[in-house]
Amino acid sequence: MNSIAHIRASDGDIQTVEEHLLDAKALAEGYGERTGMKHMAGLTAMLHDVGKYTEEFNAYITEAVQNPDNPPKRGSVDHATAGGKLLYDLYHSDIKKPYAVILTEVIGNAIISHHSYLQDFIEPELTSPFLKRVRDKEIPGYERIKEMFFERVMNEEDFYHYVDKAVEELKVCLAEVATENYPEQLHFISKFVFSTIIDADRTNTRQFEEKTGGESEEAPDILMARYYEKLMQKVQGFQKHKDANSPINTLRTKMSEQCDKFAENPSGIYTLSIPTGGGKTLASLRYALKHAMIHDKKRIIYVVPFTTIIEQNAKEVRDILNDHANILEHHSNVVEHDLEDDEASDGMVNTREKLRLARDNWDAPVIFTTMVQFLNVFYEKGNRNVRRLHHLSDAILIFDEVQKVPTSCVSLFNQALNFLQTTCRSSIVLCTATQPALDFVEQKLELSAEAEMIQELDHVIEAFSRVKIVDHASEGSMTNDDIVSFIQSKTTEVRSMLVILNTKSVVKQLYMLLKEKEMGASIYHLSTSMCAAHRQDMLKEIHSKLENEEPVICVTTQLIEAGVDIDFDCVIRSLAGLDSIAQAAGRCNRNGKKELQYVYVMDHLEENLKHLSEIRIGKEISMKLLKSLKKDPTSFGGHLLSRQAMKRYFYEFYSDREAYLHYHVSSLGKNMTDLLNATRTNNSYVEAYHRKEGKSPELFLVNSYNTAASHFSVIDNQTMSVLVPFGEEGAEMIAELNGGKTITDLSKLLKNAQQYSINVYRHERKILDNQGALVSYLDGSVLALTDGVYSDEFGLDLEGDDSFSLQMY
Repeated sequence: MNSIAHIRASDGDIQTVEEHLLDAKALAEGYGERTGMKHMAGLTAMLHDVGKYTEEFNAYITEAVQNPDNPPKRGSVDHATAGGKLLYDLYHSDIKKPYAVILTEVIGNAIISHHSYLQDFIEPELTSPFLKRVRDKEIPGYERIKEMFFERVMNEEDFYHYVDKAVEELKVCLAEVATENYPEQLHFISKFVFSTIIDADRTNTRQFEEKTGGESEEAPDILMARYYEKLMQKVQGFQKHKDANSPINTLRTKMSEQCDKFAENPSGIYTLSIPTGGGKTLASLRYALKHAMIHDKKRIIYVVPFTTIIEQNAKEVRDILNDHANILEHHSNVVEHDLEDDEASDGMVNTREKLRLARDNWDAPVIFTTMVQFLNVFYEKGNRNVRRLHHLSDAILIFDEVQKVPTSCVSLFNQALNFLQTTCRSSIVLCTATQPALDFVEQKLELSAEAEMIQELDHVIEAFSRVKIVDHASEGSMTNDDIVSFIQSKTTEVRSMLVILNTKSVVKQLYMLLKEKEMGASIYHLSTSMCAAHRQDMLKEIHSKLENEEPVICVTTQLIEAGVDIDFDCVIRSLAGLDSIAQAAGRCNRNGKKELQYVYVMDHLEENLKHLSEIRIGKEISMKLLKSLKKDPTSFGGHLLSRQAMKRYFYEFYSDREAYLHYHVSSLGKNMTDLLNATRTNNSYVEAYHRKEGKSPELFLVNSYNTAASHFSVIDNQTMSVLVPFGEEGAEMIAELNGGKTITDLSKLLKNAQQYSINVYRHERKILDNQGALVSYLDGSVLALTDGVYSDEFGLDLEGDDSFSLQMY
């Protein structure tokens, strides 16, 4: 029998099943080798499409190619189950080899799920979707499939030897953790292996479709050495600046050198607590490049809390390294999520399949992404996100403004980082001026010994003190009209003011009020309703006016707080969490060019925080601290931004939110950590299954991966990405979506499109749909706004929007 894995759309050439399986195996082995999972990954790839060895599949795919206008129902021939069933039949009943049994469940689940998402071992309905597939499902031609596999892919003796190697790798991975933590470790191992097969399958399919081999890439050690040399040239250039010997710049240089020296330490989980304005990006990059050179790391990944920071930080690094091709900004997933859960990806390449194959796998040497995208890699349903997971191994991950980890995801975040450090050999840097107490919670982060990179931290914080907090919040609430009057009173004292409020609606109202007044200054409005390219243009204009000391008033949400390098004479901050107040203070007198400047904290009467519980609770705790300081000016070291005050703030914040730290799924009455890391002895589903069936399930793993992923969303009200026609570039980019594109062209287009995308909530999409303001492209996979809907002043301007004011995608 001739076998067919794929038929190339351009010329009808055939890739055989054995060619695809062996090529994917080689790719997966490379992905898994450095983390000790070479054979586990290779075994998954070698078996994933073995179900295509049937006459039924041959007839199915041939018919689809010959009759493109009337093809057979996509996915009507199941080719994903056979490989998992083969492994189950050979190994799962051998109780004398428990690790082989566990391997069967880990690998088998990845195989049967490679067109959707990992299956539940036990689901809430008390059945096992995994066993239904690998044990109970009848596969037509199954015996013939096994014969073809052992004849054309790997003979039986070699196969058994190969599986033995995979079993030994699993033993080593589990030896790294205590026995009671096996389920947690196996959860992450399962997703790592799943990641390798998704990427290997798609990458090999793309290579066949585009007639390319493995792209030749510069060796990471050579690339990182060249980057480090360029960085040091930049550092040396700073020493020639006229202000190089100022106290602030001298201290910045000292901290940068400490990071360089610290890079010699083994990989671990470390903290970098450089104060705001202390040169955090440069110092962390210096550590990362030096550490990559010494410890043979493959890539550097910056993870930031909000999309608003990516463009600035990426530009800064790109300018230093003078490399535009190898630095990826991953703002969002432009393509609709529903493409990912599709059993129908089976060898027929149309537009939707090209989108699936497009390179979106984080294989660049330097990547900038967001906290949401990072968490989605581990926990969101669909296989596009998890495809990236194996690229987080042998890497250096720098979490900028790590205090912004969503409260509900703290335990999930900590567990993921612990796995990356221990099993995946990655080094992790928690980078912020306001370190949260992530080692305080129950599922604590395993910080390395002597974790802090900066020496004499209290002295450093004192030396960077450039502002004074003025408490108006404890004196009573203020309206936007009150704030306008306050701003007017300050225009004779300062030339530039930044006003940061908690919701988009009050920001817009204040901006409109200020525009009605004769303020004698340029008035700016910033919002996450603007795309990245739009915000960049606005910030560039604001920077220019500040440099020229022109009068400027900027009104914005907290998007400007985390990492945006901008320097105002005065900041007005609506009361929020202490970390937010500290970040706001970092935009005031940032470069220390003036004497002590002032940050005014006010309690805004008109903000609706009903659906913003974290901001509301943070505000309440900050108010308590302000009142304590008012009562006793010596408490917390005498000022609101001290390390003592910050430690107290996070202690109270996490204590208040303890029940929410493990991502509680209210509809199931379970925490996400329970669904993912359950054992046979502490799982209510196992107990209920036993009562129902009169026996325990015939499984070692009893986790509910699919159910957990179905209920996971970093932001409760899930958003989707929409392209906007901002400027000539945005309009041209959208117009290009109409043309026929290769997979490579689509990869480049989708990468560029992120600069011209915004995230909208479901209710916002409904409004836009009703207005006829959305156009779909690429077979409905990408949505864009029509002309005239997007405003150069406000971005997407939908009245009455008081939703979460940060874009984290």
